[in-house]
Amino acid sequence: MTHLDATRVRAVIRRELRDYRRTRSIVVTMAVLPIIFLIQPTLTIFLAPPSAAGDTYYRLPLLILLLVPVILPSTLAAYSVVGEREQGTLEPLLTTPLRREEFILGKAAAVMLPTLVLSYTVFGLLLGVVRLFAKPVTASHVFHQGPVLLALFLFTPLLAGWAIVVGMAVSVRASEVRVAQQLGTLASFPPLGVVVLFGSGVIHPTLPVAVLLATGLLAADVRALRIVSRMFDRERLVTGAKAVRS
Repeated sequence: MTHLDATRVRAVIRRELRDYRRTRSIVVTMAVLPIIFLIQPTLTIFLAPPSAAGDTYYRLPLLILLLVPVILPSTLAAYSVVGEREQGTLEPLLTTPLRREEFILGKAAAVMLPTLVLSYTVFGLLLGVVRLFAKPVTASHVFHQGPVLLALFLFTPLLAGWAIVVGMAVSVRASEVRVAQQLGTLASFPPLGVVVLFGSGVIHPTLPVAVLLATGLLAADVRALRIVSRMFDRERLVTGAKAVRS
């Protein structure tokens, strides 16, 4: 088993977070995107008609919030490699004693941290606003969705993990940041099929079902991470696919 140097991993994380702050497009995305996805569920809940069914009407607005940990990290992860290659900062990083696993873990953690903070902040804001300002019957319906609320907290890091792994895989192969971000976002959507099944009532949201699906998604994340790890070749990362083939 490869020994990981925690100091090197933390150094990669700090470096990535500094780069995010310096990149205006990333800052804007991280600030605006969660707010956009917070507006629709909030309006849907507060404008609920008196005849709204408590078990179904409030389920989908809550699950829509899972788009945040899918779309946000996919754009950041897709930028992680190809963005540095375009800026010319990748080669100096890869010529250090940094191990491949430390490189991957550091970049993945740097994407995961702001994603979790923003996602859970959005969840907390919605629930707080509902508790403070919604009608008592509406608040009761929302907080009665125990399995759905559990799914929000369980699936957030797992969906984010999938989006990060897929985004980094695309970033290794892509030649442009914009292409990588578009492909990474599209490739991160398949796990949301489970969310759609929850929201449409095809799968009845219960505690055991939520835990079972979360376990399956965790296994998929671990498997995908191993596959992506084998894709990280230093020469390919520095020169790009065309140079490797030649």
